[in-house]
Amino acid sequence: MQLNVGLLGGGSWGTTVASLVARNTGVKLWARDADTVAQINREHRNEKYLPGAKLPDALTATTDIADAVSIADVLIMGIPSQGFRSVLEQVKPHLRAWVPVISLTKGLELDTRKRMTEIIKEVLPGHPVGVLTGPNLAREIMAGQAAAGVIAMEDEIIVQELQELFRSGLFRVYTNDDVIGCELGGVLKNIIAIAVGMGDGQGAGDNTRSALITRGLAEVTRLGVAMGGCAETFAGLAGMGDMIATCTSPQSRNRHVGVELGKGRHIDEIIEGMVMVAEGVKSAPAVMALAEEHGISMPIASDVFRVVSGESTARQAFRGLLRVIPGAESEPG
Repeated sequence: MQLNVGLLGGGSWGTTVASLVARNTGVKLWARDADTVAQINREHRNEKYLPGAKLPDALTATTDIADAVSIADVLIMGIPSQGFRSVLEQVKPHLRAWVPVISLTKGLELDTRKRMTEIIKEVLPGHPVGVLTGPNLAREIMAGQAAAGVIAMEDEIIVQELQELFRSGLFRVYTNDDVIGCELGGVLKNIIAIAVGMGDGQGAGDNTRSALITRGLAEVTRLGVAMGGCAETFAGLAGMGDMIATCTSPQSRNRHVGVELGKGRHIDEIIEGMVMVAEGVKSAPAVMALAEEHGISMPIASDVFRVVSGESTARQAFRGLLRVIPGAESEPG
């Protein structure tokens, strides 16, 4: 059965997912920027976010949110975290009952510290919710390179249908019923990627990078489990897999922020020069508030928060990590 899919968000990942799904069924992409919409429809390109990539002819775009939502059998949200709720409010009058809503967003709402699926349940009660996540760098996928993702939902029947919807070419999709763990894996690894980038920006070596990723994964897992996720999830694609890609790839926005911080640039200057959102910067205050709420020690994330908030510098944070006296590997720190 052919499904109509509405995808909201014309950034790099939203456009990439729309391109994948368009190979399987009809997709209407909504974006605010009229120039982006016109270019997708006329030239089958999105040069602002995916320069040089050819989009499927079947993918169409619109600036009218009702046009993308009203006939949708599945709604996909590729909106940055801090605008997520306001776009959902616009969606509400146009979305038919029981339509599944899938989040692509790897961030937390700053004021409420809520995950995107929690916001969906709050604004659109009664709709099945899920998240598509994993180690997915948009440009590599658009170039046809092999990749794998995870679609997480509580409903086993719906998630199997959506697995087929997202699977395309060399993009493999696995299922998981741990929505909390999968969603938090995507959120929390961004903070660690900034830390790794700060080390890289100061000339740190592979040993340092490996240590930060490993200890960072331990921090992420502790908080994720405390918030209701499964430990096994953080050893999989949504946890370790996503963290490795984000912490090591030159394409990673969060790692880029860390690298520039490591070079001594101020966070405001870095963000001003970026086209796309680095969710780790936006989510850092919420992550630290959640760590305090759950009594979880996150020394690496805490250092990142102090740097992005202007309380410290990348050089000071790096020196602080080197001064930590280690205990047992199973312990925080």
